[in-house]
Parts: sequence; structure tokens; C-alpha cells
Amino acid sequence: MEKHIIRRQLKEEAESKLHEVHPLLRQLYSSRKLNDPIQLDRQLMRLLPFESLLGIDTAVKILALAVTANKKLLVVGDFDADGATSTAVAVRALKSFGAEHVTYLVPNRFSYGYGLTKELVESITDLPHIILTVDNGIANHAGVDAANERGIEVVITDHHLQGLTLPAAAAIVNPNQAADPFISKNLAGVGVVFYVMLALRRYLVEIKWFETRKIAPPNMARLLDLVALGTVADLVPLDHNNRILVHQGLQRIRAGLCVPGIVALLECSNRDFTRVTASDLGFVVASRLNAAGRLDDMSQGIECLLCDDSLIARQYARKLDQLNHERREIEVDMQTQAMHALEKLSSKLKGELPKGLCLYDESWHQGVIGILAARIKEKFHRPVIVMAPGQHGELKGSARSIPGFHMRDAFAVIDAQYPRLIKKFGGHAMAAGLTIDQTSYAQFAEIFSVTVADLIAEEDLQHSILSDGELALNYLNLETAHLLREAGPWGQAFPEPLFDDAFQLVEQRIVADKHLKLILGKEDKLIDAMAFFVDIKQWPNHRCQRVQAAYRLDVNEYRGKKNLQLIIEHLLPLS
Repeated sequence: MEKHIIRRQLKEEAESKLHEVHPLLRQLYSSRKLNDPIQLDRQLMRLLPFESLLGIDTAVKILALAVTANKKLLVVGDFDADGATSTAVAVRALKSFGAEHVTYLVPNRFSYGYGLTKELVESITDLPHIILTVDNGIANHAGVDAANERGIEVVITDHHLQGLTLPAAAAIVNPNQAADPFISKNLAGVGVVFYVMLALRRYLVEIKWFETRKIAPPNMARLLDLVALGTVADLVPLDHNNRILVHQGLQRIRAGLCVPGIVALLECSNRDFTRVTASDLGFVVASRLNAAGRLDDMSQGIECLLCDDSLIARQYARKLDQLNHERREIEVDMQTQAMHALEKLSSKLKGELPKGLCLYDESWHQGVIGILAARIKEKFHRPVIVMAPGQHGELKGSARSIPGFHMRDAFAVIDAQYPRLIKKFGGHAMAAGLTIDQTSYAQFAEIFSVTVADLIAEEDLQHSILSDGELALNYLNLETAHLLREAGPWGQAFPEPLFDDAFQLVEQRIVADKHLKLILGKEDKLIDAMAFFVDIKQWPNHRCQRVQAAYRLDVNEYRGKKNLQLIIEHLLPLS
């Protein structure tokens, strides 16, 4: 689908109070609705206080009794990177507080599905006194009921949207609960459990638990590397609070004050931990962690994050890297099949595609459907559901959406109009999951397509790239690239600066079979550039002398020498 470059509207200087900030940054921040110097303060003291989180006092008292009375605690996590980091934060924190009986359990996605299900609870043989859910639980009514029946207290920490009713848990901490006064609704699962552990630490200090045991209260900042990783990986909006968490975590990683597993996973992609960025956490570290949950067992990823031995961490990282390579191979095959199916559908509909896409193949891997949905959504810019076979005649679906269309709300609309068509669903505006019967696929696909057509606005289907406009030639240098690198962290809802301009195409060649290396010219300046995963049927184009490029500034380091490099996000030949 053709992309259109739209330039952000520049705000009036009078709106900004960032008078001491570099002029380029002031413009970039203002266009992202950041005009107050306080929003640039990334010190931990600026974090929102945990006291306003609904249910946190009850949760803390239950967990404190578990720690001080030496009760058995079971942390139940999720099989993605947010779930893995959430589990690692909970286990590390509880053990540092003195809890002696802490274990964790992550459901196998192929056997039990997502969250604290009834089947998962019934499979537990060594019964804990308390189950602490992290990054899940808010939609697991039957699982909580099953735990209650077995005499297990359940404390839920989650960030997903709640349904019409809440599970009958002993305590629930979730900023997205109805009537929760916590200002930021954007905490990832790892952020929520980090806040609970902060509150638990203070409570244990107040009751003199650490003083009685003659140990120093642990420094909770040691967990921020994991918090940063999970926050970036889950693609939650980087509001001020989340930017503080991510910035502080990145600072610790760059200083070498992180768990060995993060360094080992960065090494798998030849990344230097001292120069790590938020995007490195997402594309390098999280992708390898997620591979474990997609293809195998997420406990390998969690052990990589819990391990304090660098050599053992590297062994886990190599295994995760291998799984990620296998995931890519599976994804390529599935993507080829999906594109072929969409070509047939487009031909049938005379070159058009439905506004909402629902795809299924009996050979597709359940662990990879989320990535495939994201790829198709990016290519065709419309809401997408990809399904794969589950157990007992069910289909598991993973959905990805575009701005302007709330995926979970759409599922709720379908569920209200067609009760029992969807067996389970949950998620967010941009990503969600569901389960249906295999026999219901055709009906569901048709209803989803109609629902999207009814709910989505035509302008939301226009595939656009939001640009910060032309970058003045005097800013097209290595110093600006360094400036922008340190001005983040950039991420979801706080996008990294992207510029666009016309350039002379001086040189072009394919590298590694699928990437385009270029030298671009602007007046008397020559600039290195790289476009990843180009269409090799279109590039290199030796008839092309000028291009329109949307690009980011990057620092390319080779053999100790640093140079400016443009990372091309969109490349268009100009006549």
C-alpha cells in the first residue's frame, strides 16, 4: 500500500516553555506536545507515587505477610517479554526482601493459553499459599475461582483492560481498573509489579522487617534495567512516567549495572551495551526473549534474566538467539502464504481488500501469528487478525490494529451482538487476542470485516508517515545524531524524530541480499544511508538519480570510528 508523507504541524514558540533547550529539540518536543521543562526531568524523584494505585495497600499487606511468615509464593507470568521481565522483577524483589519460598510458573501457550486459567491452576501440584500474577489475571475469572477453591489467595497485578466484572481475587492492582485514580494508564505489566514491589519494600521498612533481620533494605533501582526492557517491549505509550523508567533503566545498562542476561542478548546482535538505545531493547533483546515464548518455553528467557553468572547467561542467550532464527524462518514461510492468500482475495475483489483482514491456515504456528499480524498490518495499514489451530478444535487469534480503531472494543462489540461466537478475548486498542471454535471461522471472519467497515473512519485507512519535515543542512551531522540519541528515550506515542527531504542518489548497492546501501547528496554534502529490507525488484534502480527519503539520524560506529548514517524508513524515486 502506498505511503504518504505528512509533516507535523509546527507549534508556535510561545506555546513552549523550553527556553533553555536546543532549538531543534524544542521544535521536536513541542510537536510531540511536550512544552513543560518538568516533562524533560527524568530523575526518579519525578515518578508518580504508588500510593494512588487502587488496591495496592491490600496487595502489599498480603505479600508482606507472605514474606514475614515464610509462606509459599508462586509468581504466574506471561509468555512475552513484558511477562518475562515482570516475572523476573517479582522473583528478584521478593527474594531480596527475604522471601525463601518463591517460585514462578509461566503457562505454555500451546497447552494452557494465556494467563491464570482454570486448567493451569488445576495442574499445580505443590500448592502455594499465594499466587501473584504479573502481566495477566484481570480477565481470568475462572482461574481465580479455581485458586480460591483450592485455598490459594490470589493477588493480581496487570495492566490489561478489565471486562464488565472483576475476578474474585484477594487484591487487584491495575491502573486500568475503573475508578483507579492513578494518573498514568500506560504502565506495562512490569511497571505495575515494580510499583507494587516499591510499596512492599516501604511497608517492610515501616514494620522494621529489614532492621530485625539486620540487613539493608534492597535498592530497587537495581530492577530498572528489567523495567525498561519490559516497558519498551510491550509498546506501551512512553508518557513522562514511562520515559523516566526507561531512561533510568538505559542508564544502568550503559553503566554495566544490569543483569548479565541483557548484556548477553545484546552481544548476540553485536550491540555494545554502553551505547544501547530503547530501540535496541525492543528489536534486539525483546525479540529474542519473545522467541522462547513463541516456539518453546518462556522459562528459558526468564532464567536468562534471573541468572547472575555471565557465562550461564550467555548460554541461555545463545539458545534464545537460535530460537529467534528458527522463528524468522517460520515467519518467512507464513508470510509468503499470507501474501499469496491476500493476492487471491484482492483479485477476487477487483483489486480491493476488506477494511479488516482475518486470515487462517491450518499449518500456521500459533507462536508466530502475532508477528505475522503486525507485518500484514504494517504493509496494508488496516486491522488484522491472524489465526492458527489451538487445542480441542479451537482457533487462537492474534490481532493488531492501526490508530483510530480500538481492537479490544471491536471484539467487545462482536461479543455483545453474537454471544458465544468468541470464547475468550482480551488486550488493548492496538493489540489483542481471542479464541473461537474452528467451525466458526468463516462466520467470524465475515462479522469482523463488517464490524471494521462500520466502525473505522475512511481517513484512518490512509497509510501515512508522520515526518518532522526537512532538516536544515547545518544539522545534518554527527553532532545532531548524538543530540537526538540522548534526547529520548523515544518510542511508542513519543516517536523518534523522522525527517524527509529530496536527495541526489550518488551510489546504491544491495548488501546482505535484502538491504540497500546508499550515498546521498545534498548540495555539497555526501551522506551515507541504509535502507533495510527493500524490494529487490525495485532497488537498485540505476535509472533513478534523485529520491525522496524519510529518514532517521544514526551514529554508525566501525572500527572505532563514528560517522553519520541515515536510516531510511521510506524511499521513493523522483523523476
